[in-house]
Amino acid sequence: MPSEKPEPGTAADWLRHAKSDLALANVPLPQDVLYSELCFHAQQAVEKCLKAVLIHLDIEFRKTHDIDYLKTLLPAQIPLPPEAEQVADLTSYAVAFRYPGDYEDVTEEAYREAIGSARVVYEWAEKIIHAK
Repeated sequence: MPSEKPEPGTAADWLRHAKSDLALANVPLPQDVLYSELCFHAQQAVEKCLKAVLIHLDIEFRKTHDIDYLKTLLPAQIPLPPEAEQVADLTSYAVAFRYPGDYEDVTEEAYREAIGSARVVYEWAEKIIHAK
């Protein structure tokens, strides 16, 4: 039996959307798809996880894709895991890489790092939001 859909806008709902983005980021690279497109979903997963945790903690934030800004709002007692140290770098996948431009294509190695960071942040957020 499927679990009930969380109330829209709640931390659990944001986390559900983050999980969906993480799943999309993890699909095998389809033909004609750029790694930057999958990295966009990794960035979205991280962004939504951070927003889910902030909502859970009743911390307001402005509309943004800036992961570094969202990180600064986290209380000191709830830091991101050390494995997610460079997660703010994913912000470029939501902005610069979304459109054609004068930049190098995303490598498979960079893609793997992006989804690895996104997975760590998702697991961190899930523990906070679903803590008993």
